[in-house]
Amino acid sequence: MESTKNYFHLHLISDSTGETLIAAGRAAAAQFQSSQALEHVYPLIRNRKQLMPVLDAIDGAPGIVLYTVVDRELSEIIDQRCREMGVPCVSVLEPVIDLFQSYLGAPSRRRVGAQHVMNAEYFARIEALNFTMDHDDGQLPADLEEADVILIGISRTSKTPTSIYLANRGIKTANVPIVLGVPLPERLSTAIRPLVVGLIATTDRIAQVRQNRVLGQTQDFRGDDYIDRAQISEELKYARAICARHNWPIIDVTRRSIEETAAAIVALRPKLR
Repeated sequence: MESTKNYFHLHLISDSTGETLIAAGRAAAAQFQSSQALEHVYPLIRNRKQLMPVLDAIDGAPGIVLYTVVDRELSEIIDQRCREMGVPCVSVLEPVIDLFQSYLGAPSRRRVGAQHVMNAEYFARIEALNFTMDHDDGQLPADLEEADVILIGISRTSKTPTSIYLANRGIKTANVPIVLGVPLPERLSTAIRPLVVGLIATTDRIAQVRQNRVLGQTQDFRGDDYIDRAQISEELKYARAICARHNWPIIDVTRRSIEETAAAIVALRPKLR
């Protein structure tokens, strides 16, 4: 019988696409089989205004913070705020850059996203990331027709991290939450261009992830219904019914990694176009 995993928040802050950081974070997390990272990815963070909401989000769900931000001022802000919050943080690239500087005897030019070739594929990924961030959690429903993929599902079915993973591959992805008894945006049911995919998981899996989410909330947060298994079962039943009514495919993410879920979605696209 599989042992119960411990869940922890992993915050990944990048001034570029975040792909390097995601790979590093997952490689490290994979070494701890008894623990599972709940990823929060914040790409394209390049100024104070963009950074402050990220730090507030970390304060609300403390965990490990990894970042690749070449701007020294922003790096210092991240380090200072993390010290104040009592959460561990590491600049993933800084030790490597220091090593290169020491060996090569030349300072780094500190160019944001220097590891990416500035070609059409790169700009498509940036456009997809911007679209995905703007259309996270049901935002801007009037633009849903512009998406390549729309992910729907109840809370904690990995909609956001899967969306960002797809965006990193140039696929403009929106995600829309399914809330019991609340109608979905009208533009979703009339959208022709995008592939709409429903994400589900087992009741136990969702309850477990939600329990971890509740632990990171303030004392005023009321999470009884949020983690109630009977309530979650009703939410899943509602989500399945919606997908069946519209003939939208469903992917069970219970035992899938984000990469596996994304691969399954990509495989569906040519079949349904």
